[in-house]
Amino acid sequence: MAVNAKKIAVYVLVVFVLYVIITDPAKAADYVQIGFQGISDAAKAVGDFFTWLADGAE
Repeated sequence: MAVNAKKIAVYVLVVFVLYVIITDPAKAADYVQIGFQGISDAAKAVGDFFTWLADGAE
């Protein structure tokens, strides 16, 4: 039962993403840019944390 729910959720997500891309490509590009910015910010935060640790956690 849970496997079917997971398949349905993935299918709905794929259909939604395709709908957004087809109906408004500019907005879809903005969403991708926001996503990459978030990933970049997270990676920078992890790097800052490890730099702090390497410096003796001061």
